[in-house]
This record gives sequence, structure tokens and C-alpha cells, in this order.
Amino acid sequence: MLIAALALGIALLVLVFSLLGGKNDSTTPDVQTATPASPPPAPIQPPPIQPPAPVANQSEAEIVAFFALLQEKGRLIDFLMEDIARYEDAEVAAAARVIHQGCQKVLQEYFSISAISESQEGAQVTVPAGYSPNQYRLIGKLTGNPPFTGTLLHKGWKTEFVKLPRIISTDRLPPIAPAEIELK
Repeated sequence: MLIAALALGIALLVLVFSLLGGKNDSTTPDVQTATPASPPPAPIQPPPIQPPAPVANQSEAEIVAFFALLQEKGRLIDFLMEDIARYEDAEVAAAARVIHQGCQKVLQEYFSISAISESQEGAQVTVPAGYSPNQYRLIGKLTGNPPFTGTLLHKGWKTEFVKLPRIISTDRLPPIAPAEIELK
């Protein structure tokens, strides 16, 4: 809707400027002596905006496929969608251990994850000049120019590669996990 309004506004501006374009020119004939001009052209109507088709794009499908891996190997989605308030802490802890092991396998298999800082959390570290703001978040009073020295609160994580399965058919999003039905 906004694009259609902008296109119509631009079309009207072009029309107005084309009609007023020669008014300041000294060679323009006086209105009383001018020959009748042809009527101005009708404004150009922009084509109607079509709503986007309900087709999943490849990146969305691949995100869902990643969730499917976390669900398959670690039952992460089951855990996150469950209301765990009704369980005892020991039950949640036991489930978390299984979920952790499965999801860790997925991360190790499909990503090369390593720490940004090799220092131990709590250690004094120096952030060099020319540091990447994507890799270091400076918290607290920031004065002067780098290098900056502070306490490492979290070592951060980065990945060198991602090798998730590619989704080719994106006519619809794949399920995270199919419904399972036991037949007897």
C-alpha cells in the first residue's frame, strides 16, 4: 500500500513539474496569445500491488530445518514448549542434561564454534586498537581511544563455517518435527 502511494505521488509530481517546467522561460508565449494546448496527459496509474505469495524462502526453510535438527537430536523444541513449572527441579535438570548432549552434537556437527577470547572469564584483558565491534562489546565507562583494558565477563563465540543441509524445495516450510503415531 505504501509503495502504491509513493508511486502515485511520484507520478503526480512528474506531471506537475512537466506542466510547470516552462513557466519561467522568457520565450514562453503569453497565455492570451498562446494557441490552445492539448489537455494534460492522464496520470500514470501504478500497477496494483499484489500480496506476497505464501511461499517460504530458502533461508526460512533452512532455519526451520536447523530447529528440526535440534529437535531430532536433543528434543529442544519439546523442552522449550513444555510448561516446566509443574516439574521438580531434579526432573528439569535430568531432562536438561539429555537436551544439552543432543543439541551440543548438532552444534559440533554443523558449526565450527570457538571462543572469541581465549582468556578465562574474570581475567583482565586488553582490547586492541582496530578491534571489531561485532566481536567485542564494551560495557561500562568508555573513555579515550583503544586499546581498552577491562574484565572479561563472557568470552564470546564465533563460527568459522556453517554446513547446515540446504533446502531446495521451498514451496512451504518444512515441519520442525512430524507428528508421531504408533500403530498397533
